[in-house]
Amino acid sequence: MKAKTFSLISLCLLLLACNSNKKEQSAEENYQPAEEIAIDPVKRGEYLVNSVGCHDCHTPKKFTEHGMELDSSRLLSGHPTDEELPPYDAETAKGYILFSMGLTSATGPWGTSFAANLTPDDTGIGSWTEAQFMTAIRKGLYKGLEGSRPLLPPMPWEQYRNLNDDDLKAIFAYLKSLPPVENLVHAPIPPQMN
Repeated sequence: MKAKTFSLISLCLLLLACNSNKKEQSAEENYQPAEEIAIDPVKRGEYLVNSVGCHDCHTPKKFTEHGMELDSSRLLSGHPTDEELPPYDAETAKGYILFSMGLTSATGPWGTSFAANLTPDDTGIGSWTEAQFMTAIRKGLYKGLEGSRPLLPPMPWEQYRNLNDDDLKAIFAYLKSLPPVENLVHAPIPPQMN
């Protein structure tokens, strides 16, 4: 009996070890050497965009048999122009922040904000300069223009402004290298007064 129990435990440990190796191999397949990322600003920007959560809000999602996935045909193109927001209970919304199903719009005390198009199309950042991008992130200003409105929640520019200049420039270089996606994002909706 002890031998069978020991064999069963050994088999379980062996299977667990085999599964652990598969996860490590999968992570290794996605690994990019730091030297490669450090040398190429576009690769560095891609690494940063994928690490700091830009896709969470700026990329539309689609639902598949595997759950929510990024819509690869609209990477970083912001809230879809043709997506209508469903009605919501204003009383409930007073105590919550509401996100659209694709996470590209948010409603809270500031009203409703829509994730911007970050692709190099004219409806996105196509005409932006690097200086505008730096101003948008460092000062939290719409389109990086002095005197413009502040960036609205949930955009975490207060955290992103702590990235160094080289990192922000790399992010901008990566965004400018993307395929342009025409998508004119809605203007924010002011809070409903009740």
